[in-house]
Amino acid sequence: MSALLRIEGLRVENHTGGVLVEDVDLQLDQGEVLGLIGESGAGKSTIGLAALGYARAGCRITRGRILLDGIDLRALDAVGRRAIRGTRVAYVAQSAAAAFNPSLSIGAQVCEGPIRHGLMSVREAHAHAVELFTALDLPRPTEFGRRYPHQVSGGQLQRAMTAMAIACQPAVLVLDEPTTALDAGTQIEVLALLKRLIARYDMAALYVSHDLAVVAQIADRLMVLRHGRIVESESTAVLLRAPRTAYARALITERGSDAAAGPGGAPAGTPFVRGTAPGSAHHGTPGVADPPPASPAKTAPAVLEVAALVVSYGRRDVVKAATFALARGETLAVVGASGSGKTTLGNAVCGQTAARAGALRFAGVALAAHYSARSREQLRRIQWVTQSPDVALNPRHSIGMVIGRPLSFYFGLQGDALQARVAELLTLVGLDPQLKTRRSGQLSGGQKQRVCIARALAAQPDLLVCDEVTSALDPLVADDILRLLRRLQSELGTAYLYITHDLASLRRIADRVIVMQNGDIVASGSVADVLDRPSHPYLRTLLESLPQLRTDWLNEVLAAR
Repeated sequence: MSALLRIEGLRVENHTGGVLVEDVDLQLDQGEVLGLIGESGAGKSTIGLAALGYARAGCRITRGRILLDGIDLRALDAVGRRAIRGTRVAYVAQSAAAAFNPSLSIGAQVCEGPIRHGLMSVREAHAHAVELFTALDLPRPTEFGRRYPHQVSGGQLQRAMTAMAIACQPAVLVLDEPTTALDAGTQIEVLALLKRLIARYDMAALYVSHDLAVVAQIADRLMVLRHGRIVESESTAVLLRAPRTAYARALITERGSDAAAGPGGAPAGTPFVRGTAPGSAHHGTPGVADPPPASPAKTAPAVLEVAALVVSYGRRDVVKAATFALARGETLAVVGASGSGKTTLGNAVCGQTAARAGALRFAGVALAAHYSARSREQLRRIQWVTQSPDVALNPRHSIGMVIGRPLSFYFGLQGDALQARVAELLTLVGLDPQLKTRRSGQLSGGQKQRVCIARALAAQPDLLVCDEVTSALDPLVADDILRLLRRLQSELGTAYLYITHDLASLRRIADRVIVMQNGDIVASGSVADVLDRPSHPYLRTLLESLPQLRTDWLNEVLAAR
């Protein structure tokens, strides 16, 4: 039987002639899932997009064949490729927020493909959309399609995008980090759904991911990539058990250490030590521990005080009477399932969503509910790093302009001094200063997230609201970001409100944690107390849902339910 998808000798270059992907061969049979893994910038998403005969703006496919059902996509004209995309091969992007049109309802966008390709009538497409929303466990599925992208959580929007991709029942799915924005519990449901859909419709899938524990639950084979080249390719079970290359071993060891250590990732109180991984380009210092999590003295002044805060969307309270305080140099993690109110709480602290009731105080001074009523200095001292860098970065501006704007706005830097500081900030977050001339569309997901962090740090904030700042990053790069945040906190005394669904990262960054469910804070305390002795059943469910680095874990979890 011939392969459903075959890629031969693929080469992709950027606008300057730099090689992003070199000499990649792969084949995908009907019903098979191939996992593409590697650190940020390895070429995973570039290969996934190439499977649709597509290259990002500023990039081009310069060599190779892309055969889908024996048809070379590179030989087709634009009309021919459009006819195939969505019907024969579909794409689930890493950033759902950037993929949806904000001016159209979610339902209209999910129905667009089947209607436009003539596969369903309007009535049939809407009924099919409700079926998909139900299968993906989206709230009020008969009404969900009427909402607009900004009216749902990031995790809900990611599931809606999965519905949009499979609406036409394509033969090949390209899944680019489809569960990145999802909490552990929802992740299980989506992975199980994808497995069922692939089996039911006998589809094939390319699964792009940096999370080995996740991709191991669904992929039949794994292909390890680094610097645009194939490092290793093997069945999932064999590669996890006996990786041949040092780089593959580093990726497996890094991800496996979290699962082995349990929910918190590392024993309480253990300084996180990470040397440069074998073959890794990252810059951890061998044998040097990060500063241990700070334990701010009880007498330390509160940077942020939140009292009985209520945030509503229409008549629905999304955050219900939240009360907590955050001291200088402290990290408070906010965890919970998708839609629990985590991001809305962060939005309220930053003033992007005005609270309906309650009070905010910053450095002892009352803080206006909406950012428009806050002083310039208050705006500078509270910065936000969003979970969707594609939405946060202006695609028409160079990276240098993006990072330089707060430097000019808050500190008046211009000319050589501005350019020097931009270069310093890029280096600080582990990026080549030469990237300042590029635009966001020319960067990987991980690179874009680091640009967002650099921009926030440019303002020299006292409080940094971090919303899923490592969700788009592979474990090695995420390590560096967490190390960077901890070091900056130790040096500058910056406080972090760390919003996440990744329970495995908490001990590496957080001093205390609050757990949210349906807008309520249901648990709070030190990381060790909350994670090691979970008292609330909701939290226990979240902890039990953390993926383990073995191929049979998902099946065991589903069988136990």
